[in-house]
Amino acid sequence: MKKFRPLIFFCILLFSLSATRIIAQSIVQIQQGKPSSIRGLSVVDDSIAWISGSRGYIAITHNGGKTWDWQQVKGFEKADFRDIEAFSDKNAVMMSSGTPALVLKTVDGGVTWQEKYRNADTTYFFDAMDFDSPKHGLILGDPIKGKLLLLETNDGGNTWNPFKDPPTALPNEACFAASGTCLRLTNKAILIASGGSNARLISYSFNKKAWSYASFPITHGQPARGAFSVAAGKNNAIMVGGDYSKDKITDSIAISYRPYPFKIFDAPARGPAGFQSCVEFVAGDIFIATGTPGSNITMDGGTTWKQIDATSFNVCGKAKHGKLILFAGNGGKTGILKL
Repeated sequence: MKKFRPLIFFCILLFSLSATRIIAQSIVQIQQGKPSSIRGLSVVDDSIAWISGSRGYIAITHNGGKTWDWQQVKGFEKADFRDIEAFSDKNAVMMSSGTPALVLKTVDGGVTWQEKYRNADTTYFFDAMDFDSPKHGLILGDPIKGKLLLLETNDGGNTWNPFKDPPTALPNEACFAASGTCLRLTNKAILIASGGSNARLISYSFNKKAWSYASFPITHGQPARGAFSVAAGKNNAIMVGGDYSKDKITDSIAISYRPYPFKIFDAPARGPAGFQSCVEFVAGDIFIATGTPGSNITMDGGTTWKQIDATSFNVCGKAKHGKLILFAGNGGKTGILKL
C-alpha cells in the first residue's frame, strides 16, 4: 500500500485547496439603484439570468450578471413580482403576489408580456413558483379553507388549474413569499417549507401520490417566524428561515441527513449568523444561503456554516446549466459569487 501514499496525499491536498478556494469566495455587488425589492431570481446558464421584484420591475442579464437590462412592465407598475422562472433569454414566466394574483409570460425576451392568470379574490396570495420541466410547474399560495393553495400548469405556464390534492395546513400556518424558494419541485417530489404557527416540510411523492408532513427545529410560533426556503441535494435537504423581525437569532437552519422523504431533521453544529430567507444547492454537500444578516456557505451538507458576506440579500440562485451563482435584494441590488 505504500506506493499509493503519494497519490493519496495529492488527492487530499487537492481537496483541501478546493475547499479553501470555495470558502474564500466573495460576492461582488452590482448596485443597480432601482426602487424595487428583488425576490424573484432564475439563473438559466452562465450567461442568462432573470430577476423580478416590486413596482413591476424585471431585468435580464446576458453576461452573467455584470450588467442588466431593466424594464418596468407596462400596465403592471404596481405589481409585486415575487418569483420568476426562465427557460432561455426569450422565455420566462413570472407571478405577482398581492391582489390581483397574476401570472405573466414572455416568449420574446420581455419585449411583450401576456397575462396568463388573474384572480382578484383577496384570499389568493402567491408565495412561490417552481418548474421541474419547461412544461410542468406549480404555484404555491397561502392557505384557503385549511388547504395550501396549489396551482398547476402542464403547458409551460399558459394555463393554470388547481392541483387535485392540495396539502393540509395547520391553523395559522402559512408560507413566506420571501425568495420564491419555499416551494421546490424535484423529479420525485414536491417540497414545501412552512412557517407561522409551525415549521414543517410538507412533501408530496409523485410515486405514492400522497403527502407527508415533518416538523423541524427552526424558531416558529409567530407570523414572522418559521421556514422560508428549502433546497434538496443528492443526499439530504436543508431548510432555512428563522425570525425575520429579529434577524440575528441563530436557530435558522434545519438539516435532514437522510434522502427523500426527508422525515427526520437536526440542527447544525454551527449555523449561520441569523435569519436566512433562501437556500440553494450547489453540488455534492455544498449549499449556500442568504438573508438580511448576510450570506453563508456549507461544505458538509449543513453541519457547519461559514459567512462569506455581510451584505443583505433576499435570494440566491445557481445556474440550471452551469456554475454561475447570483444574489439579489432590495434597491435592485444584485451580486455575483466569485472564486
